[in-house]
Amino acid sequence: MKKTVTFIKNSYQMKKIATIFLILHWGIGVAQNPIKISPSETRHGPEKGSLVIIGGGGSTDEIWDKIIELAGGVEKARFVVITNAAGDTAQLYANQGKELRNRIGEERVTQMHLMTIREANDEDNLVALRQATGVFFVGGRQWRIADAYLNTLVHQEFLNILERGGVMAGSSAGASIQGTFLWRGDTSGPDILLGDHTQGLGFLRNSVIDQHLLARNRQFDLEAFVKMAPNYIGIGLDESTAIIVVKDQLEVMGKSVVAIYDTESKPFFFLRHGQKYDLKEHKVIRNRQ
Repeated sequence: MKKTVTFIKNSYQMKKIATIFLILHWGIGVAQNPIKISPSETRHGPEKGSLVIIGGGGSTDEIWDKIIELAGGVEKARFVVITNAAGDTAQLYANQGKELRNRIGEERVTQMHLMTIREANDEDNLVALRQATGVFFVGGRQWRIADAYLNTLVHQEFLNILERGGVMAGSSAGASIQGTFLWRGDTSGPDILLGDHTQGLGFLRNSVIDQHLLARNRQFDLEAFVKMAPNYIGIGLDESTAIIVVKDQLEVMGKSVVAIYDTESKPFFFLRHGQKYDLKEHKVIRNRQ
């Protein structure tokens, strides 16, 4: 039976949400063998490799340059662009692939749009990922990425790219999918915050990620969730703004703000371009004068 719920801030709804959260989150993934997660000393960020998580609305040249730098630079970077989130309109979301092709060359960018778990578990479809130094997830609906790749050999290859020191990058839906809990993952629409898809790809562990933050007046939406699940950190990104995550250090890059939600923030605080945050200690890194 399909389970959906909107986030309404009263005690009855909070209890209901907590119950649904536990059922959905801890009961996930029984249909397939889980992927292999390497031990890590980091709390939220990847032990190896890096993440670029963008709030939608287009990326700046500086963000694109950083993505390519983290993938090995213009001379070495090889990308797979995942277009599943865009659904049948994937070609309309090809700008990200075009941007990468213009910067590093046509021959070093591959588009992937597998449709089934069977395809995502087919060794023949893994060749490009095994040669890649980076992956970029385009925008659309994040549940479509989960439907095709969650707990599959493709998902394992994403993690292997990080283990090799590569980069996972994505915008909008491609931002939310990088978290552990999948926010706005309902097939009915993005206004349902906790829905029928609740597991992300988990590159940023113990996290929940929102996007289009101020542009769509979403800045208060993560507050109740983080209070309910204090082991999670909430991150909301406005448009044309990214976080760069290396191990447990987060740095903001772009035109607007990133909101951080944790049990110590009331209810959140903003970081701007150039500011850094320690994900392990949950504190802002102050620049030394």
